[in-house]
Amino acid sequence: MSSNELEIPKSENELNLVQAGRRREAVEQARNSRFFQGKLKNIDLENVTEPEEWSKIPVLDKEQLRAMSDDEFYNDFCIGSRDAVSEFWRSGGSTGKPLFYPRTKEDMRYGMIGFKRALDLAGFVKSDITHNSLPLGIHPAGHVMSRAACDMELGVVWAGGGNTLPSGSQIDLIRMFKPSGWIGMASYGIQLGNLARSEGLDLASSSVEKILCSAEPLSVSKRQKLSSLWGASVRDCYGMTEAMMLGCEDEACDGFRFWSDFCYPEVVDENTMEPVSDGEPGLLIVTSLVTNNATPFLRWNSGDVVTMRNGVVRGTAYDVFPLIKHTHRTAGFVKVRGVNIGFTDLEDLMFKDKSVSDFRVEILWDEDKDQLDLHVEMAQGLDPDAAARAVSENVHRVFGVAPRIIPAPDGSIAKAFEGTFKPVRIQDLRK
Repeated sequence: MSSNELEIPKSENELNLVQAGRRREAVEQARNSRFFQGKLKNIDLENVTEPEEWSKIPVLDKEQLRAMSDDEFYNDFCIGSRDAVSEFWRSGGSTGKPLFYPRTKEDMRYGMIGFKRALDLAGFVKSDITHNSLPLGIHPAGHVMSRAACDMELGVVWAGGGNTLPSGSQIDLIRMFKPSGWIGMASYGIQLGNLARSEGLDLASSSVEKILCSAEPLSVSKRQKLSSLWGASVRDCYGMTEAMMLGCEDEACDGFRFWSDFCYPEVVDENTMEPVSDGEPGLLIVTSLVTNNATPFLRWNSGDVVTMRNGVVRGTAYDVFPLIKHTHRTAGFVKVRGVNIGFTDLEDLMFKDKSVSDFRVEILWDEDKDQLDLHVEMAQGLDPDAAARAVSENVHRVFGVAPRIIPAPDGSIAKAFEGTFKPVRIQDLRK
């Protein structure tokens, strides 16, 4: 699609002008919310985009919203009339009370553009048929991605996640329709690849040439595993339910081009909340600039630790946007025998191990101590006992904790994850 259709600013100056006007409008919108009454009364609208004035706006986080009753959230935080609501989006968090955000027709217009930009930057074009395995339902990613792709005149297989269409059926559809693209969560793509392999189908020789992922962290090793299983290039895109689809990787895959005309990003020190220098890690704070007609998210604490770089030129219309890269420091960790084990670090180690086809982890209390159980599908053609010993030694070397290796039949882990929204590879079962 053309940059005009996607409303991409033509220059940094144009971006700054659009952004400044929308930031002021965002504060004006928030003043219509009972929640913000008293919090914004001392803000000078004429100078609100100046750093000193903007910093007076208090940072908002999800716990403040979860503390509200449903009536308080919809009557006090949200703005606008209920008859203006087109649909509701479920928050994507995996813990705590879920929140359901109303979206108006105007919110949805921009929301669709955000998804279209991601598809466009990832290289999807009219001639593509794409198989969409993002979950369909009240969480917006799957259905809005499909609607956006249809608007761009792509052919779309609305498959949904494994919880709505079994993985075996998804593989059958990929055989049948021969899509050129696949869209979904990386972990589910790995599941499909391993399941197909166990059934004698090598997806690396299939028709799929490009993959667009979303909704979960994508480490280097997970990307390589996914790309190898499918024989396809992999791009990642980033969004949050509080705002919209916010960015996508360009060809370098070293961060997300962030739609800063639609959502204003700040990167601040986690302790002082002061801005950090360009390229330095900090907490990502965002203000919705266009999808704020019902939910006025001002200075929303995303919980993500990122770096942001400006002025990175790659020769595309998207060069006008900053490049935001996750540090993955928000990924969970678990303590086993006094040792902190990061989920992302453990996933990286396992996905890099060519002897491992798939795995899942259970941490439990057994034999009067913490146990780290690794359920592992070994690559074919290996001595299973020797491979298991090597995996155990590798984990012990890196983390200082010796795991118990539990062999798993080919394809069993993918089948165990069948029907889950976000597969949990690492489970702490100690109660």
